[in-house]
Amino acid sequence: MSDMPTTAREPAWKGAALLTGGFVVVLWVLEIFDAATGHPLDAYGVQPRSEDGLVGIALAPTLHFGFDHLVSNTVPVLVLGFLALATGVARGLAATAIIWVVGGLGVWVFAQPGSNHAGASVLIFGWIVYLVVRGFLNRHPSEILIGVAVFLLYSGALLGVLPGQPGVSWQGHLFGAIGGFLAARLLTTRRGREASLSY
Repeated sequence: MSDMPTTAREPAWKGAALLTGGFVVVLWVLEIFDAATGHPLDAYGVQPRSEDGLVGIALAPTLHFGFDHLVSNTVPVLVLGFLALATGVARGLAATAIIWVVGGLGVWVFAQPGSNHAGASVLIFGWIVYLVVRGFLNRHPSEILIGVAVFLLYSGALLGVLPGQPGVSWQGHLFGAIGGFLAARLLTTRRGREASLSY
């Protein structure tokens, strides 16, 4: 019989930091490749009601229309992606998947035909709403504090769900935010029944 101590489980924040950092690296590698090859990846955004545009539901959040677009999304992805995962990686990944799919499908169904939508902002808006709503639904003090901090920092950005800014996919922002609300609601309902999506 061994008397070695049981290894403690890795804190969730470490996994959150690695996953979020790794995701941002992927975003930058893709944009560097895209810029170096004449921007062929720009064609893989969400193109509403187009059969080819369905591929964008899976790919669009990882693609950007130039480095300015990517730079503007990098810090929010690092901050909000980390916070979404830090209190439970499995639950955060499930929330991200819901935001990703709802955001992409919403754009594909409702955005203007002939347009092309890409960028991680669909996730950013989803994470903002998810983080704000989940704490109050879960009634967990640390999640409430995170939600309040996120609201204070990013509430102004939520105006991006409204139309009016040329070249900005307000539909992506809107349906990302809707996905964030659905994720908070659905995962709160499951939280009591499925520990793997909790802490």
